[in-house]
Amino acid sequence: MNGLAPMQFRKMNGLGNDFVVLDARLRPLSISQDKARAIADRKSGIGCDQLIVLEPSSTADVLMRIWNNEGFEVESCGNASRCIADILFEEKRKTLATIDTKGGFLVCEKGGDGLVTVDMGAPRFSWRDIPLSEPFADTRHIELQLGPIDAPLIHSPSVVNVGNPHCIFWVKDLDIVDLAKAGPMLEHHPLFPERANISLARVDAKDHITLKVWERGAGLTRACGTAACAVVAAAARIKLTHRKATVTLPGGDLLIDWREADDHILMTGPVTYEYEGVLPAHLTV
Repeated sequence: MNGLAPMQFRKMNGLGNDFVVLDARLRPLSISQDKARAIADRKSGIGCDQLIVLEPSSTADVLMRIWNNEGFEVESCGNASRCIADILFEEKRKTLATIDTKGGFLVCEKGGDGLVTVDMGAPRFSWRDIPLSEPFADTRHIELQLGPIDAPLIHSPSVVNVGNPHCIFWVKDLDIVDLAKAGPMLEHHPLFPERANISLARVDAKDHITLKVWERGAGLTRACGTAACAVVAAAARIKLTHRKATVTLPGGDLLIDWREADDHILMTGPVTYEYEGVLPAHLTV
């Protein structure tokens, strides 16, 4: 590393959605697609759903950059935002923190019992903002289906952007399709020029949704914070739920509140520190 000190990392997760966190606030890092993919590799690297890099920001406490395990930089990650906020709480000895991302500016608040609340901003519903490749006057339901044309297995999803694009199919059975197989095809559907996160959502009550997510560029995930935000906003918009609901994912629960006063989505959930280490030589950046 040309005499530079070894690069330390933190391994963290939010409801099992796991991250490798690198701190580039004091020393710039050059992250290529190949390097991000190598670090995220669960066999030969450290292993994670997303690589998170912290950089200086002139407008927030930190700039958070995110690479998925395919090596592509993405705009937003709700679970990672909680993890980074908790690092900032500890560093600054404060209960409020701000994070700048490509998906928007986030305000985070420390709660009790190890919980963190992140203001994810307002959802966007215009077809241009999601974005979609063709106009849809009403994005509460769009024309997209999987299965026989006269008896599709899933159809008429809601679409929304909460810092990244989401496509949500409303189902009674979360196993109606194999999301590990259907997810990649739907993620790359021509309707989604920037690809999309694909969710199967089952509404259990006016204040409870169970969710399964294929995350863009990462695959099936134990938890996706932005998907949880997206599903509550989309569900409330079509009167399936209240604006405040618990979302159950394979990794656990998130409390989502689509605040009526300003349309901002508040996401509350836990943070887990796994371990710290030093990047091995073949992964140095």
